[in-house]
Amino acid sequence: MADGINSSVTVHPELGPRIRGVAAGLGDATGTDAAEDLSRPELFEARRTGDVGLVHSWELVTAVDGPGTRMTLFMSGCPLRCQYCHNPDTMGMKEGTVEKVEDIVAKLKRYARIFKVSGGGLTISGGEPLFQIAFTRRVLKAAHDAGIHTCIDTSGFLGARLSDEDLDSIDLVLLDVKSGLPETYHEVTGQILAPTIEFGDRLHALGKKVWVRFVLVPGLTDAPDNIEAVADIVSRWKGTVERVEVLPFHNMGADKWKHLGLKYTLENVRPPNTRICSGHPRGL
Repeated sequence: MADGINSSVTVHPELGPRIRGVAAGLGDATGTDAAEDLSRPELFEARRTGDVGLVHSWELVTAVDGPGTRMTLFMSGCPLRCQYCHNPDTMGMKEGTVEKVEDIVAKLKRYARIFKVSGGGLTISGGEPLFQIAFTRRVLKAAHDAGIHTCIDTSGFLGARLSDEDLDSIDLVLLDVKSGLPETYHEVTGQILAPTIEFGDRLHALGKKVWVRFVLVPGLTDAPDNIEAVADIVSRWKGTVERVEVLPFHNMGADKWKHLGLKYTLENVRPPNTRICSGHPRGL
């Protein structure tokens, strides 16, 4: 199930097949890294303008990362260091291939009919999709202009990087509320909670559709006061939050942490009972 393997796998039978692949040749029929055609100065400028971006991997999947059948791009780079991250190889700007905006859009358009029939589209995830903001905004706008439903899966920590014009090109935000208490949030991510709340407030003021995600980690995020704090935050956005997903912690990324030589602090934590995830107060 490792990212970067071109194969069809099934995580849950009801979710249908997932097709994953390395980013290389995502839209370019030659299968080459776009960086091979650019000098170092040209590559730096292209990264700055968003002509190209470092894409870790991609997958085509149904009923995950938004509605319908979706192409999900996993971008490299993230400012958070979540203890339960199952893709730690996307944290740094070290893995992936350099991809051109036009190549990705061309690939998306080939799936346009499937997206339309299923109510799906494009989701940009990571890592953190707003880490490479210039590239992400250009892909989102091009996809949206082509009539493709667009979504980002974000912690909201870098939400201030998005202008209102950028948000016009985003149909749905999957907002990961890592924790409800500031001290727990810092323990989980190494960062502060406030930017996520500020971004959520802004989305609410603009009437933007949001799905909230919260990962329940035994001994880390499952304290009753933390769960209540998450519920308090989500209640601020009543009317724009269409869905709240309480996701049970899993340790499927443990091997990646070890491969990267990173300490995995949750090695002995067992996933919570799924019934517990559905039994928290106020919809959490």
